[in-house]
Amino acid sequence: MADGENTDGAMGPVDIRRILTLLPHRYPMLLVDRVESMVKDTSIHAVKAVTINEPFFQGHFPGRPIMPGVLIVEALAQAGGVLAIESLGLAGTGKLVYFMAIDGVKFRKPVEPGCLLDLHVAIVQAKRNICKFEGKAMLNGALAAECQFTAMIADPPGD
Repeated sequence: MADGENTDGAMGPVDIRRILTLLPHRYPMLLVDRVESMVKDTSIHAVKAVTINEPFFQGHFPGRPIMPGVLIVEALAQAGGVLAIESLGLAGTGKLVYFMAIDGVKFRKPVEPGCLLDLHVAIVQAKRNICKFEGKAMLNGALAAECQFTAMIADPPGD
């Protein structure tokens, strides 16, 4: 049983040190700062603290900083990756979670510096090494973005 895990598979909170063991991403591409709660094989609630120091704000957009939509989707995918790797017990194996498809993306509200972006991701379907997810990025309880995505868990590419 992992630290903070209950017998029903519920976990939380999970700090950045554990996240770094689950995802290969590092600054500036690591977009999950904390996991508030997680139920293995089911769902995760992670958080991205959006700060003005993010490198993309320098050019997106000067005078009106807004987090790029593709990075919101990437943050949801990383939260899904944490859920998948933790659910499958693959921490420390070097396995990667690769995007296969992104569907139904909708952006509802701009994400600005100073926000806590709540990332809610649920597993819709899981078969062997393929998972389908549904994700919602929330700002203070309001929907900022939503999408469905599919990912594959695999070894890193060979040399």
